[in-house]
Amino acid sequence: MTTSSLRNSALLFAFYALPFSLLLSVTARPATFLQDFKVFYADYHVKQAEGGRAIQLVLDQSSGSGFGSRYKYLNGQFSMKIKLVPGDSAGTVTAFYLNSDTGNVRDELDFEFLGNRSGQPYTVQTNVYVHGKGDREERINLWFDPSLDYHTYKVLWNHHHCVFYVDEIPIRVFKNNEAKGLPYLKYQPMVIYSTLWEADDWATRGGLEKIDWSKAPFNAYYKDFDIEGCPVPGPKECSSNPRNWWEGAAYQQLSADEARRYRWVRMNHMVYDYCTDKARYPVPPPECRDGI
Repeated sequence: MTTSSLRNSALLFAFYALPFSLLLSVTARPATFLQDFKVFYADYHVKQAEGGRAIQLVLDQSSGSGFGSRYKYLNGQFSMKIKLVPGDSAGTVTAFYLNSDTGNVRDELDFEFLGNRSGQPYTVQTNVYVHGKGDREERINLWFDPSLDYHTYKVLWNHHHCVFYVDEIPIRVFKNNEAKGLPYLKYQPMVIYSTLWEADDWATRGGLEKIDWSKAPFNAYYKDFDIEGCPVPGPKECSSNPRNWWEGAAYQQLSADEARRYRWVRMNHMVYDYCTDKARYPVPPPECRDGI
């Protein structure tokens, strides 16, 4: 993105001055979209919606769109409410993810919502990259229509595990297995991103279902951002502070109720798990053998 585009993006959001109830755990200050996020991809496709209470991302044949946090964060809890593309959304991907932006050694935690043909379930794909190694896809069919209303999607990231939540229901856990010699996301701060883009070569039924551009523009909506983590640059001791609330005993493993809901999701709604894909991995990856 050019310098002029970034300047235009800043002016756009300065004009809208969108307030959100987003808190930084270190400074505990209220923030606005302008203060904590910036458009990095097609500012003309990022708009205010619902009287300034939400952000609308647009995808058409000219471009997708996206925004990201101004800060990187190291550990914490990150969430937002999203209303996905309605109707025939095949070939589109709506994403909410954290990325270290460190090239081929990046760390990344992904929510990717794979568009569908009308009447089919919406699939959410999660993925985890650690020090540049990804290919850890899991897919869950959502048990509701996520295009009818907002639902909360959240990542908890601490020194014990990374947990992906949908409306407070854990759908994935990636454990810290450093004690067993496996790498973990612990040293690289990450930017929080949201994007809407075209991926009809793989997103819906492995690329069999293509985008119907006659249904464009495609729109997704975001609101109620919440960031509670250690900003970088910021106090160096923050990310190693065991007194951060997200490092507390209650957040070091799933509660009994969370574990029950986690089993329910995986027994009834999981449609793909890379750990069990024998064609792709004749020998299961080490984190699968060691209890992901």
